[in-house]
Amino acid sequence: MMREGKAVCLGSDIDTDLVIAGRYLRTKDRSVWATHVFEDLDPALSNRLKGSIIVAGRNFGCGSSREQAPVALKEAGVVAVISPLFARIFFRNAINVGLPVIEAEIPACRDGDHIVLNLDGGWLEAAGTRYTFTPLSPRMLAIIHAGGLVPYWRAKQ
Repeated sequence: MMREGKAVCLGSDIDTDLVIAGRYLRTKDRSVWATHVFEDLDPALSNRLKGSIIVAGRNFGCGSSREQAPVALKEAGVVAVISPLFARIFFRNAINVGLPVIEAEIPACRDGDHIVLNLDGGWLEAAGTRYTFTPLSPRMLAIIHAGGLVPYWRAKQ
């Protein structure tokens, strides 16, 4: 499975409150969440997320265990998230909603760099440089291919 998009580079320790602030979780309308993604980090950032790949520093998704964070990213059009280290529950929540999360480091990432991901092959290319990463497990890849855990299990019945 290949994915590609433009890089949106963020720093380390991006917690789930920065992804989607709790004040927007009174609604279950995912389109509302998508318009407020990263609002407390940069109010204009949500406008650049459609078709993007987030490249972050260490500890992406720390903080609360709310599953709305990866849902909001996916709803905003984020193609994948790359970080050298994810909070474990965010990582699993992202897989469960069908959002690819890749543990890798791209030290020279710049906003707007074109990134190509080969999820099955365990490599990515960013700004002409190829990086390798440990691929997701076969079951996690199957969940991503299905679009999330719910469609994955529905297809098995």
